[in-house]
Amino acid sequence: MHALRPAAVIVASVFAVPSLAAACPFCGVVTEPLAARRDAAGAVAVAEGAGEARRDDSGLLVEPLRLRQWIRGESGDGVGGEVLARVDSPIRGTAVAFGPRDHGGRWSGIPADESLIVHVATAPRTDEPAVQRLRWFAKRLTHPDPAVADDALAEFAAADFADVQAAADAFDADRLRAWVAEPHGPGKPRGFYALALGLVAAGDPAERAAAVELLRTTIAAEAAADDFRAGFDGLAAGLLVAEGEQGLAMLEAMGLLEPRAGAVVKRQVLAALRFAWESLAETIPRQKITEATARLLASPSTAADAVVDLARYRYWAATDEVAGLWETLGADDPLIRRAVAGYLAASPQPEAAVHLARLRREDRAAVESALEAARSPLAAPQSAPGRP
Repeated sequence: MHALRPAAVIVASVFAVPSLAAACPFCGVVTEPLAARRDAAGAVAVAEGAGEARRDDSGLLVEPLRLRQWIRGESGDGVGGEVLARVDSPIRGTAVAFGPRDHGGRWSGIPADESLIVHVATAPRTDEPAVQRLRWFAKRLTHPDPAVADDALAEFAAADFADVQAAADAFDADRLRAWVAEPHGPGKPRGFYALALGLVAAGDPAERAAAVELLRTTIAAEAAADDFRAGFDGLAAGLLVAEGEQGLAMLEAMGLLEPRAGAVVKRQVLAALRFAWESLAETIPRQKITEATARLLASPSTAADAVVDLARYRYWAATDEVAGLWETLGADDPLIRRAVAGYLAASPQPEAAVHLARLRREDRAAVESALEAARSPLAAPQSAPGRP
């Protein structure tokens, strides 16, 4: 294998951000889907707490559980036997216990009422067709048991976006609209619901007008407020999903790419553009997304991340503008200088080398420091999609 050139090292580090091809970059933190835990376990059982939870020698919380009924498989512990299980919190009452596949492995357990136990037992296997599985879980996003609804969301968080698109006909459009209209809904991943509403609008002409109008008016109202609203990035992404290139024109018409737009708003719009570049190339030309990203170079709150994204997209037409950031916005922001140096070093354009040589003549130590930082992925100036 050939050694990477210095420029390639920079691209592979500072410009390598996690793929957003999964359906739910706007979901926030979700747990591993229970069907995946069930199918990976050696045995799964209904259990109940059989003693006090305590910390083991490694500091993990463990609790004895008494096995009551097998859901999948069996183990040598047998019904009525006790196992010491890793738990996230003390279990009072019934639980689902997941047994290890290998001898000497550790059990784990989660609190579970009857509805969650039934959910774990009946959820489609992980080797079944993805779209078929997602249609089953879509009906449970509105389940009255929060644990069941959260697990349904976890399935969408782990799915490929293309599979979610194919299963969008299973979403409850009325409920999605209600959730999107709640800017501070407790514990609800509003960004994902906005994205899902965009998918419904794109696939169902009867729902399109109402969904697009809700997304558009909500975005405009919350952008004017310029305070953090859960899921704003998902709202923008939902509009892009629903309207494609016209949705991008709507965001531009609202002034969301202009310097006068609020800092929080622009950072979340940038996250939506990143999602669109990854997942919506069939409906929005990537050149359009890239050009919209370049418009965010002029803003202090988004300049560093926009430079990183443009380099990932191999968009070198902004070389002069990026180089100019070194003396302007970068003078007071090392993250911007780090991104600028990395961009110029990675660019194959002759003018990039000219700019980098000029900056070295003016302050070699500062340039070398910025390049060294750019080579470290841990120091890369990236902003994850805003979390609802």
